[in-house]
Amino acid sequence: MFAVAGSTRSQIVYLAVVVIALVSGAALLWWPRGAGPGGADADDRVQVAQGRSVYEARCASCHGGRLEGQPNWRERSPDGKLPAPPHDATGHTWHHPDDRLFGIVRNGLGPYAPPGYRSDMPAFGGVLSDEEIWAVLAFIESRWPVDIRSRHKEINERARQ
Repeated sequence: MFAVAGSTRSQIVYLAVVVIALVSGAALLWWPRGAGPGGADADDRVQVAQGRSVYEARCASCHGGRLEGQPNWRERSPDGKLPAPPHDATGHTWHHPDDRLFGIVRNGLGPYAPPGYRSDMPAFGGVLSDEEIWAVLAFIESRWPVDIRSRHKEINERARQ
């Protein structure tokens, strides 16, 4: 080992702190907001199969076994809430980038909805792992027609820019 003078040691520590701060800041800027590691791959059979299982256990009771959503999903119920929307091609799920969908499932609608918006959609972050959430999204996306999947891919690409 070699000896480092006191002021040089301070400079090295300072430089290390600056580098760590810059790397951390860059990671925050480029990491998708709300998303954990991983991603949804509608062509990954294993991920889609896992997603189907989780969807059937946790999501189908509201969003339907065929992703059809609840009846009259665009009309508010007497309590002011909107019914669960479909996740098939007739709904608006595919209009949102994956990082937003991941965040909604993980954190609930609160951070993404307008102020005062009320929903029965729970946050699943304490119930499902990030891997399970991505798998559910992969399952949902695997059920979309090719043209919708293509448009959704473009939405994801724009969101990453």
